[in-house]
Amino acid sequence: MPTTFDTRLTAELIDQHTSTGAWENRLLLDHLEEWAQKTPGTAVIHDPYGSHTYAQLHDDVDTCARAFVAAGVQAGDVIGIQLPNWYEWVVIHLAAQKAGAVTNGLIPIYRDREIGYMAKKAQVSVLVVPGTFRRFDYTAMIDRLRPNLPDLRLTVVLDAPGEEPFTARDGFVRWDDFLAGTSGAVAEGDVELGGSGTSTADVDWAARRPEPNDVGLILFTSGTTGDPKGVMHTHNSVLSAALPWPDGLGLGEGSVIHMASTFGHLTGYMYGVCLPLLVGGTGVYQDVWDGEEFVRLVGEHGIQHTSGATPFLHDLLEAAKTTSGDLSSLRHFCCMGAPIPRLMVHEATQLIPSMSVFGGWGQTECGLVTMTAPTDSADKVTSTDGRALGDMEVRTVDPLGEVVPAGTEGAVQVRGPFLFVGYLGEPDLTAETFVGDWLDTGDLAIMDEDGFIRLSGRTKDIIIRGGENIPVAYVENVLYEHPAIETVAVVGVPHPRLQEIACAAVTVKAGQELTFDGMKEFLESKGVAKQYWPEELRILEEFPRTPSGKIQKFKIRDEVTSRTGE
Repeated sequence: MPTTFDTRLTAELIDQHTSTGAWENRLLLDHLEEWAQKTPGTAVIHDPYGSHTYAQLHDDVDTCARAFVAAGVQAGDVIGIQLPNWYEWVVIHLAAQKAGAVTNGLIPIYRDREIGYMAKKAQVSVLVVPGTFRRFDYTAMIDRLRPNLPDLRLTVVLDAPGEEPFTARDGFVRWDDFLAGTSGAVAEGDVELGGSGTSTADVDWAARRPEPNDVGLILFTSGTTGDPKGVMHTHNSVLSAALPWPDGLGLGEGSVIHMASTFGHLTGYMYGVCLPLLVGGTGVYQDVWDGEEFVRLVGEHGIQHTSGATPFLHDLLEAAKTTSGDLSSLRHFCCMGAPIPRLMVHEATQLIPSMSVFGGWGQTECGLVTMTAPTDSADKVTSTDGRALGDMEVRTVDPLGEVVPAGTEGAVQVRGPFLFVGYLGEPDLTAETFVGDWLDTGDLAIMDEDGFIRLSGRTKDIIIRGGENIPVAYVENVLYEHPAIETVAVVGVPHPRLQEIACAAVTVKAGQELTFDGMKEFLESKGVAKQYWPEELRILEEFPRTPSGKIQKFKIRDEVTSRTGE
């Protein structure tokens, strides 16, 4: 049965954002169909595995959409995509739109615990995964999870380049065989596609086509206060967050736009999947980030723009020092997820004179809300997180909700057309997150007189490792299951490249022992993504606490940091 989406959309919100032009009432599929008619250019390059024109992408989307229909996919069904940044990710997402389905983007590093929760919460009916990628067997994970995924009818498996081909078995179908199902020509012995036997000869595509204010994308947060939250975006809300970029950055038809951040994050999705299609440009994708490989791609394909976490910029600059690739086409590097050290901006100016470095801030719930620009001063770029984009509004308030003066720290609240339309299945939590029309982001910042904000802290307990959120409460809850651990507090400690990493501070039960390797083995046994594993372990005699017994994490962080520097 298709998933039911309870959203905060109202007729007033729709009228407001439509009347200003912030919501253009177009699908990403509309942009593809337009460019397929207008340009013979290349839509996607996944070097060295091939390139695809807009016409080829359009035809492949049609084939995949027919395969979804043949598999019994109904309008409103949820299609889960746990793929690296491959061409097929774009095909599947656009085909899901054409079939009337909703995409649930799932990050490739997620493992049993995350996928088991997210796919069940989103009621994923068709899941697309690699057979194996980076030595992890995704099909074995799905075998383990299947008993707890009652809505999952079919898993489509793509062979990763260079990996052994997957052999279909019950519940699984190979990608090529799945596409062949559009004509009913599924080889004997393969799984039955959805059990419907639906003919695709006379599909009423117009009836299936979603409305721009329908939910089209579900992405999960990192679970900063417990379980991850399913963030629902409509086609209008998510595309509006990408629309201010083309004019502001001079992007247009033929622009070459790179992306290495996973499409399962809003950054990768908006500026890797959506942005090239919005402007009629070319998307160049990396499924595994590597600075030296990026330098080669820039020289080979004339990349002009890229977005990524600050460590990506660090790696690019290191590669630029040691390789002889041609970087003259590169115009923009937008850093997200962590502050940009002034030294990096200076080095970028020296090493890659053609490239401007600038940054921004946002969340899954609201896209990129603030950004600096290539024309801003070095001081603004390195000391702020930018000012509001497009029709978005940002304010900083005190605990009573009153706006604070410039130069004063306050809680960050935002409102405008980029905002999500609710947490999946959690209307009460959605309501709690808003103060009227304003989203309470959980971040603290200082706003200057020009409207630029500088993040100064987080009211939500989270660690940002190289631009990736580590959900502290989630990791702590898993570690509490360890038989040797009495108490645990996961804190962030400084790191020269990644800005901060996670350290697990624990007290151990009497008569028990715990080693760093033992902790890692335990997290692996629990199916926790390696990206979330603490990279340090400190065993303490006792935790500092308030008189009421609350753990004082700032004291633990100070102690761990001081020991790190010894």
